[in-house]
This record gives sequence, C-alpha cells and structure tokens, in this order.
Amino acid sequence: MKILVVGSGGREHAIAWRLAQDAERHDIFCAPGNAGTAAVATNVAIGAEDVQGIAKWARENSPDLVVVGPEAPLVKGLVDELLSLGIPTFGPVAAGARMEGSKRFAKEIMDAAGVPTGRAETFTDAAKAKSALPAFGLPVVVKADGLAAGKGVVVAETVEQAEAAIDDMLVGNKFGAAGAEVLVEEFLHGEECSILAMVDGRDAVLLPSSQDHKRVFDGDRGPNTGGMGAYSPAPVITADKLPMIKEKIIMPVVRELAKRGITYRGILYAGLMVNDEGSNPHGPLAKSGSTVNVVEFNARFGDPETEAVLPRLGGSFATALLHAATGCLADSDIVVKDDVAATVIVASGGYPGSYEKGRRIEGLGADASDSIVFHCGTKADAGGIVTSGGRVLSVTGTGATLREAVDRAYARIGGISFDGMFYRRDIAHRAFERG
Repeated sequence: MKILVVGSGGREHAIAWRLAQDAERHDIFCAPGNAGTAAVATNVAIGAEDVQGIAKWARENSPDLVVVGPEAPLVKGLVDELLSLGIPTFGPVAAGARMEGSKRFAKEIMDAAGVPTGRAETFTDAAKAKSALPAFGLPVVVKADGLAAGKGVVVAETVEQAEAAIDDMLVGNKFGAAGAEVLVEEFLHGEECSILAMVDGRDAVLLPSSQDHKRVFDGDRGPNTGGMGAYSPAPVITADKLPMIKEKIIMPVVRELAKRGITYRGILYAGLMVNDEGSNPHGPLAKSGSTVNVVEFNARFGDPETEAVLPRLGGSFATALLHAATGCLADSDIVVKDDVAATVIVASGGYPGSYEKGRRIEGLGADASDSIVFHCGTKADAGGIVTSGGRVLSVTGTGATLREAVDRAYARIGGISFDGMFYRRDIAHRAFERG
C-alpha cells in the first residue's frame, strides 16, 4: 500500500515504524515527518495543518490510505477534504473530532449517551464561573473548551488557584479562542489510564490499555506536560473491566454520534479514572456509582501512549487501519502480542516551559530488538540530528515483564546524550507499587 502519515511527532514516528513492520512492503510517506521518520518513510515538506497542501499531494499521488496523527488537522477538516477526493482516511471527520475539539460538546455527548463522567458546567462569564466553584468542592478542575496544546486543564487545589485559572482563560485570553468558554468540572479520584478504541463507524475494537505520566518530575510532581512516559498494559484495567468499557463508554458515544449524523471512524481515546470505591467517594457530587469514569475523550492516537501500545501489536497494522477507515473492522484485525512495553520521554531542559533548540543529539544508534527510539522533536542538519522541541525522544523498551521493558528503555537512554536533557526515572511506578 501507498500510505501517507500526517504529523511530525513521536506518535507519527511510531505509526510509520509500525507500518514498516508489516509483512507487506508499504510505500510510506510522512507530512512533514521528522528526523526519525526519515529512516522508515519519505518525508514530505507539508505542514500537518496545511489541509489544502496535503489534499493537493493526495490528488497528485493517490495514496491507498492516509493516517492523520494530530488533533488540529482533524478539527480543521482534513479528513472531510480527503474523503471528498475518494481517499480512504483513518481519523474522524471534523464533526466527530469535536469530541476533542470541544470539551463542552464531549460532555453533551456523554450526558446524552449515559456515559459515566464527572459533573461539569460551562461558562463564558468569569464572575459566574467563580460563583459556581463552591458547589464543586476542592480540588476542582478548570478546562478551556477548545484545543490548547495539552495545556488548557488546571487541577486547582484552592479556590484562589481555580479563580486564577478562570481569569487566565476568560479575562486574560491565555488560550485565545480555545479559552472563550471554560468548564468547571468535578475532580474524580482514583487512578488514571487510557484506552484507545479503533472505531469503524458501527463497531469498535479496544487496543491494549496504557497509562500516561503527565507531571514533569518524579513522584508526579510539577506542572502537567504532554506526557513524560507511558506503559502498556496498565494493571489497573483488569480483564473484567474491558467489556464494560466497550459497552458502557465507547459504544454509547459511537451510537450517539451516529444518531446525530456523524459516522465516527478512527481512534476514540478514552482517558479514564478508575476507582473501585466508586466515582468520587471523597467529593460532594459522586453522581455515578461506576468504578470507571471518563475524564476526557480525544479523537486520535495518544502521545506517548502510542509509542507503548503499537510495539505490542502483531498482524497487519495497515489492514486494521484501512478496515477501520472503510467501515469493515473485525476483532481479528487486532493482534496483541504477549510483550509488555514501557516508554520514557527524553525532554529538553526547561520543558514544559521555555527551552533551547538545536542541541546536538549523540548516541542514537540503530534500533535493537528490545528497544526503539522514536523521535518527537528532532530535525536533521548538516552535522547530524538536533533537538527541535520540548519532548525530544520517546524511548520504548519491550520485554516479557514490565520490569524488563522499563529496564531496557532506561538502558537505551543511558547511551543517549544532549545538553540539558532530562527524563523521569520512575515510569510505571504505580504498577510496581501494586506489587
């Protein structure tokens, strides 16, 4: 197959890499790609959000499949444009991508579908939002409605923090149009994890569970980031919970969207909070007795969860993507290997705040059978490969056990260096604490 992968991060490198592992020999392109994707695909100098540029390339090159990685081009209607050209595309149309592009819309869909989630109210007026805070207790979550590059969510431990977040979004215009509406939301207690569901418009197949690490420093301290590591599977998602997640969370959303004329095809990413004592036993609302509640939905593969999940998939990845994109996905399209995987993000000093670019990266080497280096924020120059982002590399180890996978990821990182690099050293700590 001729396949175009849209995006430039670790997620897209992982997608292109996994397609290259298929027994079939694919002709893979990435727009725009990065220094890592260049090893498994042909990079195309078109930005991921350049809808017309990508459509023009697709008209001229007739790919058999396009896989859209990031959320922004999904929300901008890239899939709609490609489908109008008759090109099979993995990813939801813009109306479906609102599940990520508008947190208010996602809550409306969840409420209509009866999906267990925390209570929330939406505001455009800062004073009204602040006056609602006492009803939610503490901690309380303040979210920008739109896309804010993963930075539009504040978990406030105090009323002052919550009010400051509301002011930042509604008064200070911190996130522009994305923060023109805010959600004040119930804080859900428990352990967070992720399920990526591959959806073909009528049915869904769950990919292996995973758990992300959002905080920048060990011990889950410091500000939230785009993710500092992940591992798969997440032991908090026991086998008995998977049927419930599909039937009570994923499929009701797919059916509710279909009722509204939206055929959802692509990844439906459910960020979940698991609490076997109930929804929120320590808070004032506790509107659902479910042990699994939805924190948020995303409309695409997660990053860095993708880098931990895809190395665990066997079979033909391209076939699974194409079948989902064309409405004929089967359970047998998803083959899960017994291996466990762990991913550690190597970041630039200063991230998630300001950081320097252009630092020379040494020791990347070739992929090994039990470890892979995915490029998140890199570019090639005349002297080699340099940093070009806050999250620079996503290093994944695999093994028969989680300990093996984690150790192999850190061993691989031990041979890599660039000025200012740092990474968390406690990835998968929650799983190890479970014993």
